[in-house]
Amino acid sequence: MDIRVHIERLVIEGLPVPPSQRPLIQAALEAELADKLAASGPEPGLLAGGTIPRLAAGAIHLSPQPGAAALGRQIAGAIHTGLGHG
Repeated sequence: MDIRVHIERLVIEGLPVPPSQRPLIQAALEAELADKLAASGPEPGLLAGGTIPRLAAGAIHLSPQPGAAALGRQIAGAIHTGLGHG
């Protein structure tokens, strides 16, 4: 199953993320979440191109200096959990 994830706006509060790292975090998040949804199956409402305006995601546990890609993957895992897949 081919799944594409597009995040229009990603708000990260409470983390010192330099502006140059934000696109890298978003790209890693979108790729990881697409992989996770392809493996577990997406929510039925999302199959027709639905949107989720707000989602309470699970917790993430940061290493002292997480890289952008690692942070994106952790956020994707938390979102996946928030969708009820964890």
